[in-house]
Amino acid sequence: MQKRILGNSNLAVSALGMGAMNLSFGTGNAVDDNVGIKVIRAAVERGINFFDTAQAYGPYMNEILLGKALAPFRKDVIIATKFGFKLDNGAIVGTNSRPETIRAVAEASLKSLQTDYIDLFYQHRVDPNVPIEDVAGTLKDLINEGKIRHYGLSEVGAANIRKAHAIHPVAAVQNQYSIWTREPEAEVLPVCEELGIGFVPWGPLGTGFLTGTINPSTSFDSGTDLRANFPRFTPKAIKANMPVVDMLRAFAAEKKCYAGTNCPGLVACAKTVDCANSRHG
Repeated sequence: MQKRILGNSNLAVSALGMGAMNLSFGTGNAVDDNVGIKVIRAAVERGINFFDTAQAYGPYMNEILLGKALAPFRKDVIIATKFGFKLDNGAIVGTNSRPETIRAVAEASLKSLQTDYIDLFYQHRVDPNVPIEDVAGTLKDLINEGKIRHYGLSEVGAANIRKAHAIHPVAAVQNQYSIWTREPEAEVLPVCEELGIGFVPWGPLGTGFLTGTINPSTSFDSGTDLRANFPRFTPKAIKANMPVVDMLRAFAAEKKCYAGTNCPGLVACAKTVDCANSRHG
C-alpha cells in the first residue's frame, strides 16, 4: 500500500483510507460488532492505516467500534475523528463548536477510541455562531496539551481555511469530492496546494452511486439511510446522472479493471489492471 504525507504535516497515511461510518450509521442498519471488527482488521491486514470516524456516527457507536478494532494496532494507525454537530437524543440538530464543547467532545472521543491522543481532529461542519479563529485557537491548545496531534476542517470554504490556518496550520481538509462533485476544484484545492494542506475527499464513489449498483428503481430506507433525503438520490436525479456511470463503465473496461457482468460493483481505475471491488461511498 502506498503512503502519502498529508500536506506539510508528518502524518504518513495510506493512499486508500477507510471511512468506518457505514458500519454503524448512514446507509443502513449498523452491523454486528464482531462483523465490524473483522472488516476493520481486514483493512489493516491489507495495508490501510488511515481510519475515519466521528462523534456523530451512531452517534458514538462508530468511535467505540473503531476503538475496539484498532486497539491492538494503535501505534501503527492514524485515526481521524470529528466534532462540531449539536446532538439531541442522538439526532443531529445543528452545529456546536464552542470551545468548551470541542474540549468535551475531545475527551469523550479519547475514551470511546481507547486512546490517549487523536491523530487528526476535524471540525465536522463550520459553526456560523463561532468564529473559525476561536475554533482553531482551541484546537491549537489541544495540540499543545497532547490531546490531539493535528486538526482539520470538513466541508469548508477557502476563506475559512485561510483564517484557521493563520492561527495554527491546518493539516487536512475533508470535503466531498468525486467525478460528480467537482466544487473543490474551483477554490479549495488551490488554497490547499498553496498553504501545504492535505486534501481528503469524502464520498469519492458518490455515496455509492458511482459503484454502478444503484439505478432509478433503487429504494432507500428513510429510517436508516441518509440518501433517502438527498436530492441526488431521487429516481429522477438518478436517471439523469446515469450517463456518468455509463462513462465510468466504459473507461474501466478500457483499462481492464472491470470484471464484467459478474462484478458486483463498478471500479474506475486509471493506473491498475487488478479488480478491487468496493462498496465504499
